[in-house]
Amino acid sequence: MNGSARRWWLLVTVSAGLLLISLDMSVLYTALPRLTEDLGADASQKLWIINAYPLVMAGLLLGAGTLGDRVGHKRMFLTGLVLFGAASALAAFAATPALLIGARAFLAVGAAAMMPATLSLIRVTFDDERERTMAIGVWGSMSVVGTALGPIVGGLLLEYFWWGSVFLINVPVVLLALVAGAVLAPGDTHGSDKPWDLVASLLVMAGLVGLVYAVKEATRPGAQPLYVVAALLVSAAGFTLFVLRQRRQTHPLLDLALLRHPHILSGIVAAALAMFGTAGVQLVLAQRLQLVVGLTPLHAGVLVAAFALGCLPAGVAAGSLAWRTGPRPLIIGGLLTAAAGVLLTLLLTPGALPVLDVHPDHPVWVVPGLLVAGAGTGLAMTAASAAIMGNAPAHRAGMAASVEEVSYELGSLFGVAVLGSALTSLYTNTVRLPEGSPAVAKDSLDQALTASGGLPEDRARGLLDAAHSAFDNGYVAVLLVVTAALAIGGAVTARLLARPTAAVEQPEHAPR
Repeated sequence: MNGSARRWWLLVTVSAGLLLISLDMSVLYTALPRLTEDLGADASQKLWIINAYPLVMAGLLLGAGTLGDRVGHKRMFLTGLVLFGAASALAAFAATPALLIGARAFLAVGAAAMMPATLSLIRVTFDDERERTMAIGVWGSMSVVGTALGPIVGGLLLEYFWWGSVFLINVPVVLLALVAGAVLAPGDTHGSDKPWDLVASLLVMAGLVGLVYAVKEATRPGAQPLYVVAALLVSAAGFTLFVLRQRRQTHPLLDLALLRHPHILSGIVAAALAMFGTAGVQLVLAQRLQLVVGLTPLHAGVLVAAFALGCLPAGVAAGSLAWRTGPRPLIIGGLLTAAAGVLLTLLLTPGALPVLDVHPDHPVWVVPGLLVAGAGTGLAMTAASAAIMGNAPAHRAGMAASVEEVSYELGSLFGVAVLGSALTSLYTNTVRLPEGSPAVAKDSLDQALTASGGLPEDRARGLLDAAHSAFDNGYVAVLLVVTAALAIGGAVTARLLARPTAAVEQPEHAPR
């Protein structure tokens, strides 16, 4: 196999790894109602089942990038695949919510080991700038496409198998990627003597756990202010100690100079907001299509996958354009296009916000909005990758890849944590149940649907109408928040990208 073919086949291999990581971010969106029923998970456990994965991954990614610089990116990629496959098998057969949450956390360890290596291998394999930009475009699209395809993969599997199949499907892909990665990835010819700072990774994770817990506690019914304050203090302490530790370290997990570069910072903001919007829209739309409209997981997944149909061609096109136009027009235009697409999705959602006269029995009306939102996200994500990796020095390739991927995970994490909690809170605070309705129906729409099964038809209808109306209050609010966040992100990145830039300063001990 010649060198050119080898490079592109390696791109296919690492993209398959990234696709798996991204799929597992959203594959539970359509499986969640079935999983909740089978395992008896409550509203809090539902969110932790989803959030354990991006939370642990975000906490470990910075350390994984540095460790990859030390032990070799090929070794990290292959090790991550092994851990990911083993964790997938454990998750598939989890018998309780607690076991599934633990398996999802273990899954994140494998993903964190693998993810920075995928981008670093591209960085060191593609020497030609144009080819590298195109490869990064394909890579960046995989992250959004995987997240967008998760609901349809989950829905398809649930048509024929039990919910654990959404994890078990990872295993054969892992085995193929292991063989291909071992053959195609360049050897780790030399490592680095940089130490791996596990303490710093744990400090980041403490900060994230505290912040997510505070959000979830503050938005649940009967929230305890003392718990919220305590969680925020833990979060602040974790992040503060992390920053102080990085300033003292000779070889930090995160070189803070990267964050002072306006183009790199704009890429981080764009990537985080793109994933924030993707996660938020898919989570609430997939649930609405099943719980309110009554679609099957497969049908809901097919509709939500329209996001991917818009994202993939736009991401690939952005990869071929970024080296000519630079990231500025693609990042700004992408975020604003995504904002317009999310708003269009809301306007075209039958029954939620009946601004347009569409028939409530045709949820396919959401597809045009999803296509536009996906296209904008694909543009922004690819340009964000080019901005980050193109402005980071070569000896910081692993660190820059980790920073980018942390921004992805934080975007997804807070998209689910903040918007999922807001959806639940708005439901419980606005639902007006008919007199005599079961009290559990106030907790969530899932509970209301279950409770309605034991009621006479007229009472069940009244209960479901009230529950659907309250859910749509949250749905409308979430999509408006996502629209505003993306639009504000476009303005912020426009200011950042207008600033003059200089190369990231290299410390004296760095290799030249």
